[in-house]
Amino acid sequence: MNKLQHDIDRDKIINSSLAGSLAHMEKARSPFENAIREREVPVCNAFIKSGRLAPVSFSQSGRVLEPNREIAASFPNSIAASKNRILSAGDTLTATVSGKRVAVMFSGGPAAGGHNVLAGLKHILGEGNTLLGIKAGPKGLLKGNLFEISTDHVRQILNTGGFNLLGTDRTKIEKPEDIEKVKIVCREQNIDAIVVIGGDDSNTNAAWLAEKLYSEVKEDGSGVQVIGVPKTIDGDLQLDDDLPISFGFDTATKIYSEQVGNILRDSSSSLKYWHFIRLMGRSASHVTLEVALQTHPTIALISEEVRERNITLPEIVDSIAETVIMRARKGINYGVVLVPEGLIEFIPGFTTMIDDLNDKMAQYKDDLSGKSIKDQLLFIYSKLTQAHGELLESLPDSIKFKLMEDRDEHGNLPVSKIETETMLSGAVRDRINELDSGIKFGTLNHFFGYEARCGATTVFDSSYTYNLGATAGSLVLDGRTGYMASLTALDRGAAPLGIPIASLLDIEIRKGKPAQVIEKALVKLDSPAFIYFDSRRKLWAENDLSNSPGPIQLWGPTSRQMPKTVALNREYDSLEFRFSGE
Repeated sequence: MNKLQHDIDRDKIINSSLAGSLAHMEKARSPFENAIREREVPVCNAFIKSGRLAPVSFSQSGRVLEPNREIAASFPNSIAASKNRILSAGDTLTATVSGKRVAVMFSGGPAAGGHNVLAGLKHILGEGNTLLGIKAGPKGLLKGNLFEISTDHVRQILNTGGFNLLGTDRTKIEKPEDIEKVKIVCREQNIDAIVVIGGDDSNTNAAWLAEKLYSEVKEDGSGVQVIGVPKTIDGDLQLDDDLPISFGFDTATKIYSEQVGNILRDSSSSLKYWHFIRLMGRSASHVTLEVALQTHPTIALISEEVRERNITLPEIVDSIAETVIMRARKGINYGVVLVPEGLIEFIPGFTTMIDDLNDKMAQYKDDLSGKSIKDQLLFIYSKLTQAHGELLESLPDSIKFKLMEDRDEHGNLPVSKIETETMLSGAVRDRINELDSGIKFGTLNHFFGYEARCGATTVFDSSYTYNLGATAGSLVLDGRTGYMASLTALDRGAAPLGIPIASLLDIEIRKGKPAQVIEKALVKLDSPAFIYFDSRRKLWAENDLSNSPGPIQLWGPTSRQMPKTVALNREYDSLEFRFSGE
């Protein structure tokens, strides 16, 4: 083909009708994204007045959350205002509130549904108030980087995943000078309220902002309201029926469940691999438990069980190895093991071993300098306590090398980067060779993490977050501050709540110092969800009972299902959620 003919063909392709259609689909304009923007979002009956969306008022309920004395002393304004009581939604707000300038930001890692929080917030505030988006999270607030969120913005982001309209970051606003910067921004941009969309750390930050901005911010002596919205795919921001789950958890676990289900099908098709899959969720195993209930893997480890029942690493390895051998003798030379991201921190002796290792590496920094990793290990074994040295020596080389190399600026090891799945599969292989060298044991290792944080939202998360946004906006218009928006009774119409954030705080040791933070909700071994899982896992280990839930359904038979752990733990009668009286 000569050059002229090539150029002609190229122009024909570029200028074809199909090329024009494809170009029209760029920038979040795929047919799927266009379709989900049109999907109707169920709204709580509480927000509907004469067929229109309307904010609700709140009143103090009889449910009290008592913080300890140290917490109460640190939040005198917030505690005095809330009396530690959860707010229940009442009737439609009677007085029309207008002229409010409300700023909203994402904080921490992304989670599906954040855009619908903005949509619910924008719609409930109405045309008489202004919603300002804070770009790049808390860092953007400190810089005063705000813009007005328009109705057109909301149309573009409705039901879409990600935090891309605003962006996010993990800056903590806690130093006095940072609080002063926020006050200046609030005065200069005439901000009346700030809505913080984030996890436990971000809502802890919201509690501090609510306290510090309670009064004496504006020139007239008034303050700035602060409201939180619960977000985290880890699912560790919970409070029984009053906060059944954080948003983003349902979407993330359904995406992981699809991936795990696909691998379960592959393992029973290829007939030769054991897959070790690490799932996000550093401090709690809610994600792993939910995915296990969705997919029925061969083995699922639960970090909280390992700690509570004092299960050692050799015992974990032995248990997996015995299952591999048992299945192999039945002619089943494959399986799937789910591993929580934070497992290593829950294994007895591991945390103290890592602390000991951190101390010794800092103490003998000069002696270790210039040595190879192997020589560093030989040197450090004798410096650790005997138990810690033996534990370190028992690990696969790949993990030992990771423990020796990776340190953050504070001299600490970022344990979430440890490839626990690789450590376990290697240790299991060694143990199987000791017990029965004739067993075939091929392994593949995976980490499922960022794939799920910005997925297109499930119907549950779309509905949940839109109504959380409407709840946050109603709290603002009702004059409240220091509360986290929540919804209860998810199986029967859903009811808006306001949870006093300061009352959720507790004392936790972080970086060796006491810190006031929201306590993470861990998997409870006496919870209905864990009890059900515990009753089934022996059958899953012995037989092929795996389940492939497939891709997220937005219009199919499972589209109206909430997370199984939520339905079980709240003792609902079914998996179907209801955000209206339909």
